[in-house]
Amino acid sequence: MTALPVTPREDGCTVTVRVQPKARKDRVAGLVAEADGDAALKVAVTAPPDGGRANDALVRFLAKAWGVPRRSITLIRGQADRRKVLHVADPDAVEGIRAWIAEKGAGG
Repeated sequence: MTALPVTPREDGCTVTVRVQPKARKDRVAGLVAEADGDAALKVAVTAPPDGGRANDALVRFLAKAWGVPRRSITLIRGQADRRKVLHVADPDAVEGIRAWIAEKGAGG
């Protein structure tokens, strides 16, 4: 899989993520192909899915990994689904996020 799940926008980018809640530890599990053929970053989080806790854990984990403030990451689609789309409102971070995903996605 060569495509990255990052779509640049004027105000930052969107990132498609596949979340695995209730995992043993928070980690990136690589890139996966979705049913529609699009790529997604697979991320495991220890938090359970109830009450939005897995969503919060996902945003915290990625904000720290990408070096952006949590407030710059918004969940725009998939609040109650494993497939999520995040908006990162930081145009200066887009290339760093793309490089981080390419590295983590290839290495798992």
